Amino acid sequence: MRRLVLSLVLLWLLSVPVLAQEGVQPEDYYQTVFVSDTEISPRGDLLAFTKTIVDEEDNSRHREVWMQQLRDGQPEGEPFRFTDPSVQSSSPRWSPDGSVLAIRSRRGDDPNTIRFLRVTAPGGEAFQLEGVDRSPVWSPDGETIAFVREPQTDEERPERAGWIAPDALTTTADSARFDGRVITHMNYKRDGRSSLVPHPSVQEKRQLHLVSSEGGEPELLTDLAFHVRSVTWTPDGERIYFAGDPEEDDEYNRALTTNLYVLDVPTGEPTQLLADMEGSQTSPEISPDGQHLAFYHTAERGAPTNVMRVALAPSGQADGAPVNLTADWDLRPGGLYWTADGAHVRWSALTGGNAHLFEVPAEGGAVRQVTEGARRLSSISTTAEGDVMAYTATDAVTPAEVFVARADGSAEAQLTDFNGAWLAERTVQPAEPITWTVADGTEIEGWVIKPAEYEAGQSYPMVLKIHGGPHSAYGNTWFQTFHALSDAGMFVFYPNPRGSSAYGHDFMYATRGQWGLMDEEDYMTGVDAVLEAYPDIDPDRIGVSGGSYGGYMTNWLTARFPDRFAAAVTSRSIANWESMYGVSDAQGLMEYEFFGYPWEARDLYRELSPISYVEHVEAPTLIIHSEQDYRTPMPEGEQWFMALKKREVPVEFVRYPRSSHGLSRTGEPWLLVDRMERLRSWFAYWLADDAPRAARTE
Repeated sequence: MRRLVLSLVLLWLLSVPVLAQEGVQPEDYYQTVFVSDTEISPRGDLLAFTKTIVDEEDNSRHREVWMQQLRDGQPEGEPFRFTDPSVQSSSPRWSPDGSVLAIRSRRGDDPNTIRFLRVTAPGGEAFQLEGVDRSPVWSPDGETIAFVREPQTDEERPERAGWIAPDALTTTADSARFDGRVITHMNYKRDGRSSLVPHPSVQEKRQLHLVSSEGGEPELLTDLAFHVRSVTWTPDGERIYFAGDPEEDDEYNRALTTNLYVLDVPTGEPTQLLADMEGSQTSPEISPDGQHLAFYHTAERGAPTNVMRVALAPSGQADGAPVNLTADWDLRPGGLYWTADGAHVRWSALTGGNAHLFEVPAEGGAVRQVTEGARRLSSISTTAEGDVMAYTATDAVTPAEVFVARADGSAEAQLTDFNGAWLAERTVQPAEPITWTVADGTEIEGWVIKPAEYEAGQSYPMVLKIHGGPHSAYGNTWFQTFHALSDAGMFVFYPNPRGSSAYGHDFMYATRGQWGLMDEEDYMTGVDAVLEAYPDIDPDRIGVSGGSYGGYMTNWLTARFPDRFAAAVTSRSIANWESMYGVSDAQGLMEYEFFGYPWEARDLYRELSPISYVEHVEAPTLIIHSEQDYRTPMPEGEQWFMALKKREVPVEFVRYPRSSHGLSRTGEPWLLVDRMERLRSWFAYWLADDAPRAARTE
């Protein structure tokens, strides 16, 4: 009887229709977990990292420091929370012996956010060290802490200090009543800051301080007219190298002028290391034996950035000319460090759609890629002996998680799977690579994501997504917006045209002076290549979307190719380069890319402005802009909106408060999710098979 009942149950289960999983939703952002700041302990027995969750109810993000125990480079047990869950904690940093972990954690109204924990058990009570209120850089013996801070904190400065420029010619009738600004300097605003930047006269420079690792009264080591950056100790603790730009307050300086300096700790006298070397030298890193210094060098804006090595004399000064270790390597390095044996210098870099670890022999030779795979690695840290490394990795279908591996990339183990559970309940299509060749023979790379519930033989719309920059790059990393569009029944195509940063120096700067004019070919031939490769895409239902440079190109393409796009979403975009120049905090970008000021290259600024062709736009357009965007300020979105509205092109204008240029990445969670939903719903309406295209302007 039991066997008969079981058979009947099985037959019933087989007859029940299987409900299809839904794809990724905009609201899934609230359950996405983000990891960063991987810091493996010197002995390799513990790995600290920052875990960030989204608090939907509070419209905020909550950060905690978590820990993973390791044995022989492999995980032992599960990762666990290490810091107090009732407060924000991030940015873990180990002391040289691994007994103390420094974190950044605000507690109440205390302006000092630097705290320390003794790592003797899972968790512990955070404490402060007297005199240490900035990120610590321990001496190799652990006895001394170096840090950089401004002589005065924001809380210590007089109220409204710098609001009235000291060199202003006008006078104030009543300073108690005047709460405006009197500005005489150009760099008075910066994207990401909700308030305007005060006059440089009150912006005191970050200087180098020393204090005992037990705490105490810090000693001021430098008194320079510029910020101290990138502090690194020599192995014997006798010297400190750092970077700084003596011309940083010169509003008219267009050269790269960051230098390297060496400071004798006993005497406190800093001297410039490479006085005869033009361009910028940054990110100094001392070899384990203290006899060489590696650093980055960029000769001028737009020039390649190379990894350099210079020998050091016993005095700490340069002993001979620097050697270029990457003269025959054509990508952009980042995250420089030495291997523990001093035999190699390592760094990370974008390469095509991926980001990996590279190394070169310290004495010179061929650059070798250490890690592999269709993914992007970041936040790389290593043990003191250099035998184990930790990092985060993401790919096209997975947000970043924490990994550990041997120094050569072998024996890799995934330590976290914070996003696995909710992703298992979603249909997530893989990104399929596609390449094509433009007229001059250049090969262009891109990726295509199919609709979540794709069925061959059906007809689907497609959205062309355009990255910002233009000197950035798409690739094998998690983009929730793309998968939300996929869930809405759309193909998503995202290419890396000329101007992208992961294909060599010449490729990256090929569009200089030709924004739009050159790269439009890459996009349009890319669309044709995708249509040929995926015949289920309806060529009459193609949308285009992007932010920043991607917003600029969205405006450009809809104006230059009005018959190709059925809808557009343009975010933090540019409409008019001449007006953009006067309101942005990025004048240097335009001066370099367009060969001068607007009054020196007026015809080019106008030729490359989408507003010059706006009369051709027919695509219904959603305009998204942030009210505190100082990179591509609000007037750019306003101009595009008014032009389309006057021409009776269907248009909506969404203005997000309390938001900067980075809304889509770091904005308030509620606004970030709302933006994603508006983008998706706009395309769902206008790219639907029965969309009212007759409403478009003829």
